[in-house]
Amino acid sequence: MKIGPEHKAASPLRRWAVPLSVAAGVAAVSVAAVSAFGATGQPKPRVADPARSGESRTSAPSPTPSTSRGSTSGGANSEASPDAFTITNATTTPIAPGTVSKILSSCLGPDASKYHAVIAVRTPVVSDNSDGVVVAVDSADQYVQCASKGDKGSSQDSPPTFINNRLWGTGRSIEYFDSTREPAGKGQYLMLGAGHYTTDVAKVTVSYGNKPKEYPAVMAGGAFVYAATLRPDTPPGPHYAGPSPYIHAYDASGKEIYDQTKDPQFTSEP
Repeated sequence: MKIGPEHKAASPLRRWAVPLSVAAGVAAVSVAAVSAFGATGQPKPRVADPARSGESRTSAPSPTPSTSRGSTSGGANSEASPDAFTITNATTTPIAPGTVSKILSSCLGPDASKYHAVIAVRTPVVSDNSDGVVVAVDSADQYVQCASKGDKGSSQDSPPTFINNRLWGTGRSIEYFDSTREPAGKGQYLMLGAGHYTTDVAKVTVSYGNKPKEYPAVMAGGAFVYAATLRPDTPPGPHYAGPSPYIHAYDASGKEIYDQTKDPQFTSEP
């Protein structure tokens, strides 16, 4: 499997700056590999290392990873702080195999037969655009990520394989696919992302914003997926930025071998 970065630019179709840039999308409990058609990630938070910095402030496509510190401004047009939020649900549920086939077919067209799903899960909340995600891989170890809505699938990348070898974390143990934050009605947002991990990674978790709790990602076939329902603590404005997700990886001994909050690719100032 190739692990070298071939592309550093993000797709113009991506919705966020990595990894809540489209990129990538978890608690200190063992996360077993799931079956080819998904599994449930239970939201058992753990306390991680100190305070996060670098909140994504853009909802427009960005060609490179970008973060900036979360802040609010005074006045009538103040936005809700990206750090004032609650994760209300981080549990996914498997998608039935027959439905997975339909999702891949509508997402990939005639190429669907070349891929087999390694993760296929419904998200804890439904947005206008998606209610789940399917990550599939072909015989050449090329991944695709398809958002689902019912039994229909779509990819925001062109071609769908664009997500491969694109944005590797320090040490090349974590690669980011696509991630999104989408309104999900009733003051809620869907946080969804995915990625790829190397064989030295035994567990992947995700934390949000400056909060230290980590939630387990769904893992299988070299891919991971995270999804959560986020609710701002105060009513958000029309340009609510929200917190960024941060990926953590652990080896079989439980040692943290990757922490996105310390990855210079995402934390270095321009």
